[in-house]
Amino acid sequence: MSRSGVVVADESLKAFNDLKLGKKYKFVLYELNSTKTEIVVKETSTSDDYDEFLGKLPENDALYAVYDFEYELQAGEGKRSKIVFFAWSPDTAPIKSKMVYASSKDALRRSLNGVSTDIQGTDFSEVSYETVFEKVSRGAGSH
Repeated sequence: MSRSGVVVADESLKAFNDLKLGKKYKFVLYELNSTKTEIVVKETSTSDDYDEFLGKLPENDALYAVYDFEYELQAGEGKRSKIVFFAWSPDTAPIKSKMVYASSKDALRRSLNGVSTDIQGTDFSEVSYETVFEKVSRGAGSH
């Protein structure tokens, strides 16, 4: 349970494990339920299109997401993959929404074992492919 009293729904953990262990999804979007008491799955996707993922981030509301981020450091080195946790909270989101999401984040984040990188996004430049790639690939092998 978080400071805000919000709990993580079992389905949220199951979706994360399906992504991490089962490679069933490419990304999972999480939101607070209508009574703001539970973190639930908003949507899952198998799409490899990062732009499609970005298109799911609401312009005026907060949410959480987990993305199985695949990348290549250099040609021929093979693909790597890291699980990235996104706390999306655009400046245009309602203050109350931003506050509840901020105070509930730890409840979800602590229950997701195997996340390698955290991204806090308030605008699309902070969650762009290049920004995330730079963050996950930092210190990962030679240059």
